[in-house]
Amino acid sequence: MSSLISDDEIKHEVELVWLEDTDNLDYVRQALDRLPTRGTKPPYFRDGRLVGYAVLGPNAKASRASGTFRRRVFFLQPHDRDSIPDGLYEKSGPSEGIDPRTAAPGVRGHKTLRSDPPSEDEIQEMGMTLPL
Repeated sequence: MSSLISDDEIKHEVELVWLEDTDNLDYVRQALDRLPTRGTKPPYFRDGRLVGYAVLGPNAKASRASGTFRRRVFFLQPHDRDSIPDGLYEKSGPSEGIDPRTAAPGVRGHKTLRSDPPSEDEIQEMGMTLPL
């Protein structure tokens, strides 16, 4: 989950590589994976597709125990909003979802109104009305 990623864990990122145009994506999921390299395209074993990944700088240290690097990956699953607009995430986003426009090297990224719009109840609680 993005909320579990600390700034310290991504401080050695020097670049984010996007494999798709993120302008049309309301959100992407982000996670930290243990990977054998600092910067090449990682293997992808989840359902769905890899959308992007982080490249680490030369100061990033591998784990002594496994020899792997913890790197951020960005992905979408088959049931996400980009594939099924009226599905499970029609009016919300997954817990690890972030707006890709808010992510940068060393910056976790966060939810926005685009990635996780408020519910009708939340809008009413804020004293706002929905457009017709």
